[in-house]
Amino acid sequence: MAQGIPKIGWEQVSPAPVVLVFGKESFLADRALQRLKSLLLMEDPELEVSDLDAGQYTDGALELIASPSLFDEPRLVRVSNGVKATDAFIADALRYLQAPVDGTTLVIRHDGSTVRGKKLLDAIRSHPGAIEVVCQPLGRGDMVPFARNELRLLEREATPGAIAALVDAFHSDIAELANAVRQVALDTEGPVTEQVVRTYYAGRVETTAFAVVDAVVAGDVAKALVTLRQAIATGADPVPIVAAFAMRYRQLAKVSGVSGGGAQVARQLGMQDWQLNNARRDLRGFTDASLCDAIEAIAHADHAVKGAERDPQHAVERLVRQLASRAAA
Repeated sequence: MAQGIPKIGWEQVSPAPVVLVFGKESFLADRALQRLKSLLLMEDPELEVSDLDAGQYTDGALELIASPSLFDEPRLVRVSNGVKATDAFIADALRYLQAPVDGTTLVIRHDGSTVRGKKLLDAIRSHPGAIEVVCQPLGRGDMVPFARNELRLLEREATPGAIAALVDAFHSDIAELANAVRQVALDTEGPVTEQVVRTYYAGRVETTAFAVVDAVVAGDVAKALVTLRQAIATGADPVPIVAAFAMRYRQLAKVSGVSGGGAQVARQLGMQDWQLNNARRDLRGFTDASLCDAIEAIAHADHAVKGAERDPQHAVERLVRQLASRAAA
């Protein structure tokens, strides 16, 4: 049985005869393509780059483009839209895999949204000279190491709180998160701290749902209400605000049921070390009964903001008042 080809992240991509860039996260796919082109240019500045659209492909184009030139310059052939590949492209690509051209790197982009070209995908994944770059959307838990790595690439040090603040503010869009990390890294000096991030992105970070949750858990009713109103005024929707409460209080519930600390316990709970430490600190203000009541109130609010009540903003403000008042008691 054939061994599967290596599956790697965008930051690990390296030249290979055939590269499959697979997954729905176009930002990571673009990163992989940029890195691959840069590496090939470093090997030979005379690199010839050609682009094909698999959805508009006509018979014979791949062979024509990939064939050695008169001066044998290396070639990078980038094929987009593999998810809509024509029958002609699939047939030509299958034929090409039987005898890849020396000095040519063939990159095929497929977002995986359909099984179109499955025979070709299977052939690539069993080809000994191929690699697969996995570009799936990142979950919220993956955003923290992503942001940390972005800062590392920029040779900047950052505190866990700074990374958490960046992720809280920009977790909905990985491209926006990457740009935010780059901007704060280039425009500030010294270690990137939470205060640096909150000062630099004051209008964005201070009004996130997670800033509202922080104030509520701390029992600061006035700050929680002000922050909530700022969030709503800047376009925040009640549904994700309640979702942020649900995520935070689920973390508290998970942590309340385990003893001990450290990286191993955090991994078991699917959390970062700093999240575990913060949850343990926040739990000091809760009893089992009050935590249960809070989770029940969040469930009611979730139902309300999703259509059970006419005024979702009133429902989320009521939730903030209830939870912050209990935490302050």
